[in-house]
Amino acid sequence: MRDGQAGFCSVRRNAGGILELTAYGHPSGLAVDPIEKKPLYHVMPGSRVLSFGTTGCNLACRFCQNWEMSTAKAGEVRGRVVPPESIVAAALANDCQGIAYTYNDPVIFAEYAMDIAEVAHQAGLLNIAVTAGYIEPAPRADFFALMDAANVDLKSIDPTFYRTLTGGRLDVVQDTLRYLAHETEVWLEVTNLVIPGLNDSAAGIRELSAWVATELGPDVPLHLSAFHPSHRMTDVPRTPSSRLFEARRIALDEGLRFVYTGNIADADGATTWCWNCHQPVIERRSFQVVANRLDDGRCHGCGARIPGRWG
Repeated sequence: MRDGQAGFCSVRRNAGGILELTAYGHPSGLAVDPIEKKPLYHVMPGSRVLSFGTTGCNLACRFCQNWEMSTAKAGEVRGRVVPPESIVAAALANDCQGIAYTYNDPVIFAEYAMDIAEVAHQAGLLNIAVTAGYIEPAPRADFFALMDAANVDLKSIDPTFYRTLTGGRLDVVQDTLRYLAHETEVWLEVTNLVIPGLNDSAAGIRELSAWVATELGPDVPLHLSAFHPSHRMTDVPRTPSSRLFEARRIALDEGLRFVYTGNIADADGATTWCWNCHQPVIERRSFQVVANRLDDGRCHGCGARIPGRWG
């Protein structure tokens, strides 16, 4: 976590005076999902993951799409303690290929997630972090050492947006993204929630896309997702599909090879296109893979390697 976090962190000081996370062992929102829902489009397409979170967050996003969990206190959802072994057993029993730490930010329950991740690796399962990337460098290294893939939410390229609408700092997230892209083996994808009137300008999308392409690399997939009214921003309208279509075009023009749209029906924006011959290699409908033309990670048509973790 970060010092001085603005969100709702479930912590307490134990008898020894040491801060501990009260969310440990108390999962919420347990569900079996297609991995595409995280969203991860370049990791084992069509596989199933066990998704869960706990409570709390170290940011205070006014537009949070999972605010019931991120703003809840641990005591509000407490039940019996679920040890790491039970989470892994549930994933295996439901024919999952991985575990996704999601809904609220897993840096809030990092100790719990890391303990589960160690058991999951022993069982041959993937570990997936869905996170805002707001974490100090020292625990960041320990946490991501156990993750195989991550989707990081880059909420805006504007520092003022971060300060006023999330209570956090843009530079912290950018540092985490650079770290993941250049100093780890974690497969990285990035999501940007496009909010009308706040971060959806053509100039802003262009700047964010150019930053991803330059600082992280053109092969890092970018997911542009539609906002729906939520939490403390119910007065802001849904993102028009046309805005996402335009945002995707801008991101591709800025040199990103894999740009997707989310929370709308868009066949082109849900498809993985070969960067070389521009033919569809993975087609999706509603998070389901309906065609996979990859041959050992290569385009079946031209043989170009498509970056990802395919098996």
